[in-house]
Amino acid sequence: MNVLVTGAARGIGAAIAERLAADGWTVHAVDVEDGDLTTRAGNRAVVDAALDRFGGRLDAVVANAGFQHVAPVRDFPEDEWDRLQALLLTSPFLLAKYAWDALAASGDGRFLVVASVHGVVASPFKAGYVAAKHGVVGLVKVLALEGAAAGISAAALCPAYVRTALVERQLEERPLEDLLAPQPVRRLLEPAEVAAAAAWLLGPDGRAVTGTPFLMDLGWTAR
Repeated sequence: MNVLVTGAARGIGAAIAERLAADGWTVHAVDVEDGDLTTRAGNRAVVDAALDRFGGRLDAVVANAGFQHVAPVRDFPEDEWDRLQALLLTSPFLLAKYAWDALAASGDGRFLVVASVHGVVASPFKAGYVAAKHGVVGLVKVLALEGAAAGISAAALCPAYVRTALVERQLEERPLEDLLAPQPVRRLLEPAEVAAAAAWLLGPDGRAVTGTPFLMDLGWTAR
């Protein structure tokens, strides 16, 4: 089984690539040096590279690449808004578009977006991130509806805060207890936990999870 994983140099993406490789997948792991995923050409390039490597067969795509910018709406840089939408929302759309025929040919194609709990809830000062993550959850619903007849399933993996460089940067600005205040379970998820969930969703037991956010929110949305 062949899988393309974006944003795979570190953090969640690296953990997913490592776990899938351990489970027997052949992983094409890409990061910023492999293509600019804020552009159409960059997304096309990484899909084409995966197809070339795998001889045209691609069974799954994990759209994980992302970043964060925190600022009030009135001060939110418009260029950062554009970059967030391009990488967190438009890139998954383009990856799905360009990989669609190969995923359909697989017979059991999987498209997994690493979204966030912010795909279903909001936090202040994260307008660009929250908007993009809500959008990508909507995209996954459309992919699932269109993909059903072709044997393609699509899901959005939505973890709470994960111990990554992205979160560590946020902790430079605010205490951990403040960051975790919305969560009844006051801890960070580990990248390996998210990778285990991704492996399950991409495996045979996860086939029925399609068109929906898959929450790992430590109780966040139970309130």
